[in-house]
Amino acid sequence: QLALNSGVAAIGILMLLSVVFGNWRNLLLVLANLPFALVGGILALAFTRWVTAGEGPGVSVGSLVGFVTLFGITTRNSIMLISHFEGLVAMEGLPWNRATALRGASERLIPISMTALVTALGLLPLALGAGEAGREIEGPMAIVILGGLLTSTALNLLVLPALALRFGRFAPPAPDAVEG
Repeated sequence: QLALNSGVAAIGILMLLSVVFGNWRNLLLVLANLPFALVGGILALAFTRWVTAGEGPGVSVGSLVGFVTLFGITTRNSIMLISHFEGLVAMEGLPWNRATALRGASERLIPISMTALVTALGLLPLALGAGEAGREIEGPMAIVILGGLLTSTALNLLVLPALALRFGRFAPPAPDAVEG
């Protein structure tokens, strides 16, 4: 039942995002950052188990909650970046080229970095206390989010603009839409 409900929710979210972005290419660009987050979360769990000689948290309810949270933060950051690219082209009338991609990424550098930094600072005490009694849920959750934030934030600001430059569809509004 949970898998069915999750699938229906995911399809609903994809449909809403496709309406907002107006094309599937930009939606796929937003979703392209999710594997970066997944890899970071998995590596963080694996690293923690390696450092603690197998005593660290593995895949658990807490880590799964961490992945859901991580995917939400990652998607938000990607939406911020892709929406900003769309705004630069549609509202400011800039051509979609390398300079616009660099400008958009640099203008979103601080908001995306600050989101990641504040989240990381808030989760660090939970991650450091992951082995303590009573932290069976919080510890793995914090570790997954921290690892995924590290990879997804870096790659969101470095790789996503390049992918958007190559595959994105950002067009100025039609002349009729501007006049009317």
